[in-house]
Amino acid sequence: MIAERVELSDDQLDSPLGRTSPVVKLAVAFGWLAGLALTLHPLPPLILAGVALAAGLVFGGIPPALLVRGLAPLWIAAAGVATFNTLFSTSNSDPSSVALLSLGPLRVSVDAAVNGLALGLRVVAIAAVGAVFTLTTDSTRLADSLVQQLHVSPRFAYGALAAYQAIPRFAEDLTSLRQARRIRGLRGGWHPRLLVGVLVLAIRHGDRMALSMDTRGFGCGPRTFYRQVRWGPLDALVGIDALVILVAALTVGG
Repeated sequence: MIAERVELSDDQLDSPLGRTSPVVKLAVAFGWLAGLALTLHPLPPLILAGVALAAGLVFGGIPPALLVRGLAPLWIAAAGVATFNTLFSTSNSDPSSVALLSLGPLRVSVDAAVNGLALGLRVVAIAAVGAVFTLTTDSTRLADSLVQQLHVSPRFAYGALAAYQAIPRFAEDLTSLRQARRIRGLRGGWHPRLLVGVLVLAIRHGDRMALSMDTRGFGCGPRTFYRQVRWGPLDALVGIDALVILVAALTVGG
């Protein structure tokens, strides 16, 4: 799997969700995921996934094609999770359970189908919330928000930002190593030595990044900030609306 560097457009950054504090969106994401752990009903994850996708399209300025392309692999994974848990549920072998489908030795009960669907929809909801957060949040603003609003250590926050931004470089290094092997007359396909080369390049990039951060004095006392991240009415509105939606979804699910 090749990592891609996602560049947010001006529409995404200037949208209501793009201007919302990343800390608030992060709290909403974790709050919704924690709420999903409190229920096995299929309706709450379906509601939260639908709300997240609608919010990303309407209030996040996310192009539909970009959202679909980013979620497609996760939707396939959700379908696999739902199918696996439906077919291999222990309730299928329970004679007292109501049968939904019987085909030779294969028997699928209603309880197994409902539980499998609920688990698959939970994966869909998690993927939708994560995709909307990623496609409406600038990584640099996220690090600034963690430092200024949550008072996270700058060394940790900006170190994590540097690591996140270095992920797409692994794919570029791997491509360069394969091209180098072809120039030397070797096969450019998969080879264990490529892992060693990628590891060496990653260590070199990390060493240069650490030296650059130490040169700029990260973690050496109080710092000033070029980009100020402040709380605003929009943050409160998003937080309250997200809480109301979560309570409503859990209430509908019993």
